[in-house]
Amino acid sequence: MAKKVKIIVNEAGHPVEKEIEVQDDVNLAWGSPKDLKYLGHRITRIDGPEKVTGRARYTYDINLPGLLYGRILRSPHAHARIRGIDTSPASALPGVKAVLVLNDRTVRYAGDEIAAVAAISPETAEDAIRLIKVDYEVMPHVVEEAAAMQPDAPKVHGERPNVNPGNPEAQGDIEAAFQEADGVVEGTYYVPVRAHSCLESHGAVARWDDDQHLTVWCSTQGIFSVHEELYRYFNLPAGNVRVICHHMGGGFGSKFGAGVEGVACARLAREAKAPVKLMLTREEEQLSAGNAPSAMAKIRAAAKKDGTMVAFDLEGSGTGGLGGAGVPMPYIYQPQTFRVRQSDVYINASEARAFRAPGHPQASAIMEQLMDDLAEKIGIDPMEFRKKNDPNPVRQKEYDLGAERIGWSRRSPTPGAGSGPVKRGMGLGSSTWGGGGGPGTKATLKISRDGSIEISTGSQDLGTGTRTFMAAIVADEFGLPIGAVTALLGDTKYGYSGGSGGSTTAASVSPAIKTAASDARARFLAIVASAMKVKPESLELTGGKVVLKSNPAKSLSWKEACARLGMDGITANGEWVESLQGSGVAGCQFAEVEVDTRTGRVNVLRLVAVHDCGYILNRTGVESQINGGVIMGIGIALTEERIMDNQTGRQVNPNLEEYKLPGPKEIPAIEVILLDNPTGKVSGIAESPIIPTAGAIANAVYNAIGVRVRELPITPRKVLDALAKKGGSA
Repeated sequence: MAKKVKIIVNEAGHPVEKEIEVQDDVNLAWGSPKDLKYLGHRITRIDGPEKVTGRARYTYDINLPGLLYGRILRSPHAHARIRGIDTSPASALPGVKAVLVLNDRTVRYAGDEIAAVAAISPETAEDAIRLIKVDYEVMPHVVEEAAAMQPDAPKVHGERPNVNPGNPEAQGDIEAAFQEADGVVEGTYYVPVRAHSCLESHGAVARWDDDQHLTVWCSTQGIFSVHEELYRYFNLPAGNVRVICHHMGGGFGSKFGAGVEGVACARLAREAKAPVKLMLTREEEQLSAGNAPSAMAKIRAAAKKDGTMVAFDLEGSGTGGLGGAGVPMPYIYQPQTFRVRQSDVYINASEARAFRAPGHPQASAIMEQLMDDLAEKIGIDPMEFRKKNDPNPVRQKEYDLGAERIGWSRRSPTPGAGSGPVKRGMGLGSSTWGGGGGPGTKATLKISRDGSIEISTGSQDLGTGTRTFMAAIVADEFGLPIGAVTALLGDTKYGYSGGSGGSTTAASVSPAIKTAASDARARFLAIVASAMKVKPESLELTGGKVVLKSNPAKSLSWKEACARLGMDGITANGEWVESLQGSGVAGCQFAEVEVDTRTGRVNVLRLVAVHDCGYILNRTGVESQINGGVIMGIGIALTEERIMDNQTGRQVNPNLEEYKLPGPKEIPAIEVILLDNPTGKVSGIAESPIIPTAGAIANAVYNAIGVRVRELPITPRKVLDALAKKGGSA
């Protein structure tokens, strides 16, 4: 199929309008990497030099003339009614330019927002919030899940129960299935709440050009979601609000909206009639900027001797603080009969937010440990047990690849059988995710007569390399070096694109870039062919030149060809095309650990990560995403946990000293194996690699020491306690 478009060509120094046929988008294909210079290969990020030299401007780096600094007053109490607020002492402090009340009713967690100020310096703003007088009526609180489930526990949401039982799910006769099974296991598994811990904190810089025009620089995963939130809040025409995010330091699901801090920043700027910067502190990040909910699962499961899992019975709960929790169960492996009952438990802590593969890492950590327990019960190799109960053909291949690379045959079939105090073990975990794109993204490609070429869209680059694959797609389309293409994003002045979450960005943005580039290429060749007195199909773009296929000596340089364009050059628009993207990725990971039974320390020696993501745009970028996911998964397994104090209702580790993230000593040798399809469709990869890591490590620890630590993270204290209950350390 083809479509007709009008173009302007330059003939004898005069613009002439012509109508040409260009290929319809539905016939687009990515092409084989062997025929391309960039796509499918290793590409160095085009924004790398900016970042390593410090030229990249994050929201924190935006410093405008007359800039003020914002701070937020937060509740020290986990639950209280506000009887009164006196902001006059803060307003009277020299250097304070605006004071706002954000909440004059009830606070429900320690860290809840009360008021905000803008002042001439961060120190003055800090002094100002300390001067605000709040009359609290302190109310009973509850910050522990087990305590919140008791009948006499303080209510978090007025008279609403603290426990929401949700909707039970069931299939088949569960008790009959257990009666027919050859092996039954029971266990209670727990994954705690963990914090996003973004390197760049949440926040914004806001400037009002006048009462009706607002510009905001925001650390966000969705410039258009922030845009919509702000223009609706201030009742402005959509075109009067501009949101910019050129670079950001991580979001992981916690940065989709403007948030209380973003709206407060804009309100302060309007009140003070000056630009305001309001970035959260590290403590505020931990208290109020998002977290992943916990998951507790009491499970009874059964299988037959042939390896078929026949029954799965789960009673579980989790807390999302003021909000819900819940995980997808049973995960990946589908028993013939199941019953699932999960409850949301409300406590006086900040509300959970989406966190890289929401719910899946918790579900995987629990399910993978159960699978090993059940495999041992019926006397079957854990990997073979998974293969028996996993219908996914891609993961079937990935199991074999990973097992060969890790040396699964070296794994001791008897947990804890090694001699000496330092023991080794291996474990396995699996993942599944969508990763497909969706409609909405609009891209614009412009070629100027001077040879400059730029591609733009209103997406954002979270640090995952979106700019780079945008430029690579265009560079391959025109046979240009990637450095010749300027990729523009992170600004609502460009065409619409959705938020970056759920691994949807590459699969949503890349088709729009491809269609814009394909359309522009057809127009470009038509114009140049007219100037060269040949047909467009007789030309090819390669090596920065326009070459006549039948006579390569007859060619034009890129700039010579662009000089043939009309005064306005070429502008082509692209949109999302379903045929270029796909959904559904799979993965598995194999971990080898070393456990010192004298100290309880777990050392991850190796981790083999086998994943697929369809058509790979940037092989280096994909491997980087997998490495990052693995490191976050190590945090789930070994170090990360939000700790609340029941007496005060406060988090006791709201920092990066006591809240332990994996450091260099915790990061093992990570080997990435990509099961890619070079003729396939683009799917996202960011979510999948965080999912199976914790389960793989937990199983490796059990294989090493012969005793299961079912409560994550697996700290030295928990290892030693488990060994003590077992009856020895060696």
